[in-house]
Amino acid sequence: QVQPAESGGGVVQAGDSLTLSCSVSGGTFVGDDMVAWYRQAPGKEREVIGTITWDAGSRHYADSMRGRFTIYRNYHETRAWRHMNGLNPENTASYYCSSQRDSVVYWGQGPQVPVSS
Repeated sequence: QVQPAESGGGVVQAGDSLTLSCSVSGGTFVGDDMVAWYRQAPGKEREVIGTITWDAGSRHYADSMRGRFTIYRNYHETRAWRHMNGLNPENTASYYCSSQRDSVVYWGQGPQVPVSS
């Protein structure tokens, strides 16, 4: 299994930046694993922010998210990161990390990130 685990969530203030990380619980990302970040705002559907492949580090962003989020990975620390600047209350959501290996997708718990004004 490639069970992802997010860390770094919590209450933030409007205007703050936030970085969340994703690692494999009890293991590591390898090879062609694809790590993806999603968000789900209260009462709305889950939407993809972007993806990154582990070995190649190739990144793709949803058009609506481009320029607002940065996804990267630290190959040696075996963590994938998502960074966002200039948060506002509309960004209040649960942020999920998912990992895909051999066509099987695993989901993290999705920490909630409330943004206060």
